[in-house]
Amino acid sequence: MSTAFDSRPVRAYLLGLQAAIVAAFEAEDGKPFIEDAWTRAPGGALDGDGRSRLVEQGNVFERAGCNFSHVRGRTLPPSATQHRPELAGAPFEALGVSLVMHPRNPYVPTVHMNVRAFAALPEGREPVVWFGGGMDLTPYYGFEDDARHFHRSCRDALAPFGAGLHPRFKRWCDDYFFLKHRGEARGVGGIFFDDFNELGFERSFALLRSVGDAFTGAYRPIVQRRRGLAYGERERGFQAYRRGRYVEFNLVFDRGTQFGLQSGGRTESILMSMPPAAAWRYDWRPEPGSAEARLYTDFLPPRDWLP
Repeated sequence: MSTAFDSRPVRAYLLGLQAAIVAAFEAEDGKPFIEDAWTRAPGGALDGDGRSRLVEQGNVFERAGCNFSHVRGRTLPPSATQHRPELAGAPFEALGVSLVMHPRNPYVPTVHMNVRAFAALPEGREPVVWFGGGMDLTPYYGFEDDARHFHRSCRDALAPFGAGLHPRFKRWCDDYFFLKHRGEARGVGGIFFDDFNELGFERSFALLRSVGDAFTGAYRPIVQRRRGLAYGERERGFQAYRRGRYVEFNLVFDRGTQFGLQSGGRTESILMSMPPAAAWRYDWRPEPGSAEARLYTDFLPPRDWLP
């Protein structure tokens, strides 16, 4: 029989985090986020509950979603055990908050953040618990002040837990959010970590909370700075083109998307991260020296944004 995992403190934190983030960005957008609560009854391959909060066609965001989910399953899917093969086939419990915000104005970057906890429950053994998450920024038109502010917020969230974590998690983010078939980064990065429990449960959970709590301060000032900038069809067209890269990454590489689909999760909630509109052009290149070209030359190549 598997030993129980007490997920109550993690669940309480995550629900509070979701509520705080939604309140902040409802105030920013001016349009209420709808709430879609769901449950899966015990007895199937997956059971649990969740709450999707989202706004579509808002004043600032074309689509912004912030999901909470808490599920239990009979067998960990391959996406969750690729680095822990000894846990393959174990029952599991997983809970987290995941969000993606797609702004209307092309000068406001898209953002992604998630924080999550996993517990593998192998038969006759203690639970194996780990944490993951991070946040990353995907601009269409780059601003160095925005990138520096975002990376500074990430660094400061990790600072209490050791000086070596930020460079390590930044590099992990740069490597992870990379479209291998395109040979280019998705955006300007941030931080990413997974399978993390090296500080023990309490300190690793505290790190998770610090990252989650830092999100609003990392992103909201950027929205406020850029939301009023004028734009036209050219900028919207480039935004749609770059959103296509976002779709490619999420469907081909993202472990969270793969885990949700492989474990039989709720499809609408999993794919809420997709932009409401995207475009692809055949072998397109930006005009040399243009603002669009600067995204490729000055922002997408990984760099140290902090002095």
